[in-house]
Amino acid sequence: MAGEPVLFIVNPASGGGKTAHDWKAIESWLPSTGLRFETAFTTRPMEAVDIAKNAVRQSRPVVVAVGGDGTLNEVVNGFFHNGAPIPTTSRMAMVPLGTGGDFRRTLRISLDPRQAVQVVTSGVPRRLDVGCVTYQGNDGNTQVRHFINIADAGWGGEVVRRVNSGKKRSGGATFTLTALMTLLAWKNKPMHVIIDGEAHDVVAQQVVVANCQYFGGGMRMAPNASPTDGVFDVIVIGNAGKVESLRGMSRIREGKHLDEHNPKITVMYGKRIEVTSTKPVRIDIDGEDPGMLPAMFEIQPGSIEFLTPR
Repeated sequence: MAGEPVLFIVNPASGGGKTAHDWKAIESWLPSTGLRFETAFTTRPMEAVDIAKNAVRQSRPVVVAVGGDGTLNEVVNGFFHNGAPIPTTSRMAMVPLGTGGDFRRTLRISLDPRQAVQVVTSGVPRRLDVGCVTYQGNDGNTQVRHFINIADAGWGGEVVRRVNSGKKRSGGATFTLTALMTLLAWKNKPMHVIIDGEAHDVVAQQVVVANCQYFGGGMRMAPNASPTDGVFDVIVIGNAGKVESLRGMSRIREGKHLDEHNPKITVMYGKRIEVTSTKPVRIDIDGEDPGMLPAMFEIQPGSIEFLTPR
């Protein structure tokens, strides 16, 4: 850890303000670890992208996202410019303190701040895949954003919009309750999905493009996904009804929904996924709701170096 200090990028608003409280406690004992560090607090949405980008261009040794999956996504985007990785020796890490905490489940990063900080100081660096999405922004213009966990189009995009517009609380309860409320009014959409050039026309509840395994506050949607295999796991939930969706939620949480050979659930794999619809369909990117279809999801293998538990 010679050279510049580690940079912790803290989103105090994450987790409904819980992160601000938790970080004060962490900062009280962090110097005792011997880690040289600096702290940057965000004051507005997307500010973490700019802070991280400056740090990455300086090749700070480690850039740490402190907060939830939304904060994580912003810091990840700071490692890229115009859709491409910024040349750097910086590594990334996270201290999960926010609402969802889904990405950390795949890598088994502890919710215990002391154990998470231990990964920052002595974790194993691994090259992880990152997704790049080109989509229609909420302003109607074409935008580009990266994701490291899971993106999807359909019901999940609408759930995330509602979660983010309400008062966030930590844990999966926020997502589960909102998902149930959203499902009552949801109508499945016609979607045209192209996976590595192969076209599929479906009426779908959602099309999930997974780099990692969990989303929605602990739903194990893609139990076999790996952020180091160079491909997305694409899970298409077809024309499922409300009752069967409710019954299936516990199976998804356990990651057992793919064991049942359900004809309404299809799993495919690809590096470039294009999704369009004749209806307005929202997308979700790492728990953020930046816009709508049409969207193109492209994998960028090994494009970020991330510190993981030993």
